[in-house]
Parts: sequence; structure tokens; C-alpha cells
Amino acid sequence: MSQQPDDSSCSPHSPSPERLKQFHSAGRGPWPHVSDADWRDWRWQLKNRVTNLAQLEKLLPGLTDEERAGVQLADTKLAMAITPCFFNLIDRDDANCPIRRQVIPRGEETNTAPWEMSDPCGEDAHSPVPGLVHRYPDRVLFLVTDRCASYCRYCTRSRLVSNASGYDFQPQFDKQIEYIAKTPAIRDVLLSGGDPLLLSDEKLENLLSRLRAIPHVEFLRIGTRIPIFLPQRITPELCAMLRQFHPLFVSIHTNHPRELTTEVRDALGRLADAGIQLGNQSVLLRHVNDDEVVMKALVQKLLMCRVRPYYIYQCDLIAGSAHLRASVRRGLEIMQSLRGHTTGYAVPQYVIDAPGGGGKVPVSPAYVLSRNHDRVVIRNFEGKVFEYPEARDGTPLYKPSENFTAPELV
Repeated sequence: MSQQPDDSSCSPHSPSPERLKQFHSAGRGPWPHVSDADWRDWRWQLKNRVTNLAQLEKLLPGLTDEERAGVQLADTKLAMAITPCFFNLIDRDDANCPIRRQVIPRGEETNTAPWEMSDPCGEDAHSPVPGLVHRYPDRVLFLVTDRCASYCRYCTRSRLVSNASGYDFQPQFDKQIEYIAKTPAIRDVLLSGGDPLLLSDEKLENLLSRLRAIPHVEFLRIGTRIPIFLPQRITPELCAMLRQFHPLFVSIHTNHPRELTTEVRDALGRLADAGIQLGNQSVLLRHVNDDEVVMKALVQKLLMCRVRPYYIYQCDLIAGSAHLRASVRRGLEIMQSLRGHTTGYAVPQYVIDAPGGGGKVPVSPAYVLSRNHDRVVIRNFEGKVFEYPEARDGTPLYKPSENFTAPELV
């Protein structure tokens, strides 16, 4: 049956950070008969995704009652789809495997609270034209599709992606581009969805060309989980096409070091070799990465893949996600375990997307302890306290030298 993980990295409390950072191939798992050509073909991977209960029970014996109930109800909220290469990372003997928790539905998704929302980031309220979100003054979110290679169970846009809830998202590229062209304040366009890299090379190139032709658009971004779910999609041809549109930034989404396989590392390397700036966005998830050892291994392994850790998001208040949400207190503890204990390049920013559409709010441990009339009192990563002399109004403090004589003016 499916290939078993060859280390302990599917345990969120693994005692071995070095083993967490090792690179392993996803392997073939239950698809050993597939030809090399098909396995490396991203279209084959999409066509052969795990999408229903019969497939899942055959490939993953021992489903829990929670999982079975979740799969049966998935198409009423957010479809289930798991690419073969990502499926191979699942530990079939551990129902709390952090890979498994991210992509296999659970009956707990039907549990909701009054404060949970279908649109927790208030995107629909900031949408001047269908498929475009304009919340911040100088940037827009350009939604290009409602499809993903695999579906994360905590997805902020579960109302939209996969169309399981009947949202019927229909992007209108002409209207979206027209709005951007007529709004000179927009200098930054983020393509997201769904996943933009599911578009064909030709369609994506056409879209990027039209955006790049707008004079006030300074740089473009793509938000994607394709390099993780479907590294076969990152072809040399795709990379050659993308490099036409610099400055181009790509934000990937990785939550656990196990996801960074040799195939993913190589795919990210192809993007980096094309001169594309790579950043990572993680979501803090219960029993997935809410652990200091796991998160440190993740951010350090990302740097080894030439990816800068960018954000850790507090899990949004999407309806049915309570079983996956770690606490803000836990997030602050993890951030404190990173600052000063690993290179600054590996320390992302921890943010809460303010519920209802308030935008990203940075949150961090309290390193400034107090301020008074002549100093700022701070603590470092070791808990040691220091004083920085400064007047309350920010004026630098100094004492004139007794031996100082002003030069005579001529």
C-alpha cells in the first residue's frame, strides 16, 4: 500500500530537528506501475487525484469515523482532492499525521461557532469588480480561478474554491484589468485564487503580459501551493515564461518540513534559477506545526530551498476550522523560540488577518517592556533586560563635553 514515511517527521513533537530537515523523495507509494513519463506529468497527477471515499478507503485503510464522515460531507463545503505525489507523504498509521490533517476532511468541519464566517477576511466587501479585492491602497488581489491541485481543509476561500458551496466564481479578466488600468494608485498585483499556476503557460503568459503593460503596475506576485502539491508543474518552459515579467515574486505555502521533498526542492530551485524571488506563507495549525521544533525546522529547511520565510498566519475564523486552529498564545511562544535562536532570515512575521476585513495585523512577543522620560526598557531573546537612553519625545540624550570649545566664527 502507500509508502510509509521513513522518519519521525509526521509527529508534530519530533525530538529530532535534524531529521526533520532531511530531504526525501515522495516516492511512488501505491502507484509503482505508473510509467516515469506519466508520474512526472503534472496533467497525469491532476487527472489521478484522490477525490472520493472509495478511492481513499482503498489507498488508506483504517480511516477514522471522523474522516469518513468528513469525506462524505466534503462536497457540500469544500471538495476533497489530493495529488498522488502529496498523498504519498501521509502516514496511514497516524490519524493525526500533520499532512493527513491538512487535506483529508473530518466531520469536525461541520462544527461552527457564531464568530466563524464564510468570508473571514471580508474580501467580498472590498471587491469593486468580480474577482478583484482592493483592500490596501496600493495593491490588489487578482483572483484567477477557483481550482486548486489539492484542497486545504482550513482554506480561507473555501466559499469560493472548488465550487462545492455553489459560489459559482467566474473571473472577468477584462473588467479586472480595466479597473487596475484606471486606478493609478495600484502598483502591486497579487494573482491568487484558487491557484494561478493551474492555468496553462499560454493563458498565464497572456494575463501577465496585459498586467505588465500597465505603466503604474511596478511588480507582480503569484500566490501558489503548486510547487508543494504538484512540483511536476514547475517545468523549465514555465520558468522561462515567468522570467519575462520581472520583478516577479512568488509566495508559496508550506506548513510542515515533511512537505519539502527532493522533488519540491528541485522545483523551487528551478524558479529561483529563473530569478524569481521566493517567499513562504505558513498557517499556524493545531497538531501540524504548533511546535517550536517543527517550526524551526520548517523555516530553516525553507532557506535551504532558497525560500525566505515571510508570514506565519493565525488560522482565519473560517467556518468549521476550530479543530485546526492553534492559539495566539502558542503562536507568540513559537515566535519567541525563533527570534535570536536562528538566523534573522529564517524569522517570518506572525500576523492575524483581522476578522471581517481589517487586514493583516502583526503580532509579536513583548520585547519593549516600558518607556519613560529618559529611556526605553527592552528585553532580549534570553530574557535579559537592557535600557536604551531616549527622551519620551524621541530626542536623543547626551551630555555636552566639559572640554568642548565651540569654534570661533570667521
